[in-house]
Amino acid sequence: MLSRDAVFEELGIGPVWRLREAPASDAPRSPLLSWDQLADAVAHCTACELHRTRTQGVLGVGDRNADWLIIGEAPGADEDAQGEPFVGQAGKLLDAMLAAIDLARGDNVYIANVLKSRPPGNRNPAPDEIAACMPYLENQIALIRPKIILALGRFAAQTLLHSDETIARLRGRVHDYQGIPLVVTYHPAYLLRNLPDKARAWEDLCLARRILTLPPET
Repeated sequence: MLSRDAVFEELGIGPVWRLREAPASDAPRSPLLSWDQLADAVAHCTACELHRTRTQGVLGVGDRNADWLIIGEAPGADEDAQGEPFVGQAGKLLDAMLAAIDLARGDNVYIANVLKSRPPGNRNPAPDEIAACMPYLENQIALIRPKIILALGRFAAQTLLHSDETIARLRGRVHDYQGIPLVVTYHPAYLLRNLPDKARAWEDLCLARRILTLPPET
């Protein structure tokens, strides 16, 4: 059977990095904050002006030992009210997308956003707001140690990849985030307004799933 790298080379979608299966001696340094400390820090964060207008900080939800880490942009009105990411109409579509590849919220899946506080009027995140929240997201990634990251939407993808390329140019291939394979796809809120792109999102989900089912490089 072909290895991951061999299969993806044949498909012409760019390099693929070996999943992180490092022995304990190669494990990353202990995160600065535990989950309890991280939740408390987000709940009381005043690092940017968003704390003045939010209802609550939204850390994330799901399996803290998940293989799959789903990262979106920022909480919306429903998320700000309920304290959980992706709970509105976009959340329902995300759940359907996950179900299509035999995944479910909370079962081997963790869901988070780049921003932990809702921008007023659901406006785009500002650079200083992203900078203020990134340590929290980086801490989450270090705690979870996922086998794959699925970046939903332009801001999540550009932030994680330090890129200004469009979603159209970033999707369809496998990227690397600190040794973790990362796949980019459209944000569910965008897909609700642009139904034809659901087919492309399905291709991205299949790509991400295939990364975890291919045998390691030999």
